[in-house]
Order: sequence, then C-alpha cells, then structure tokens
Amino acid sequence: MENLKSKDPLHGITLSKIVEQLVAHYGFDTLSELIKIKCFTDNPSVKSSLTFLRKTDWARKQVEELYIKSLPKLS
Repeated sequence: MENLKSKDPLHGITLSKIVEQLVAHYGFDTLSELIKIKCFTDNPSVKSSLTFLRKTDWARKQVEELYIKSLPKLS
C-alpha cells in the first residue's frame, strides 16, 4: 500500500501547536499587529487565544493563513 502524504500544510497540526509556534516566533506584540484580534492585544495568553479562536472561524482562518505564510521562517 502506498504511503500518501497530505498536501495540506495544516494536516496533523493542532491549533494549539500553530498558536504556540507563532507566539514563539513573533511574540504577542507582533502578532497583534499582523492580525488585529483582541485576544492578541488585551491581556494575551495562549490559553485565552485558543478559547477565542476555537469559537471564531474567521479569526482562526486568519491565524492559519499567517501560519502557512510563515512556515518557511518557522522551520
């Protein structure tokens, strides 16, 4: 049987891992400039950001898009 690799860069990556990597690379200050959402500006934490992003599809999509664009820098 062939071992197929997904072409989706988000395949197998949890939202938690995405947020943690972005925060480690950019920090909350830069993230709040790149993505204008309150969970990155007002008393930010990974936990509160995850809570908001899991409930808000448009914000999660923006974070996932930034992650995909940032993959070459994160590796």
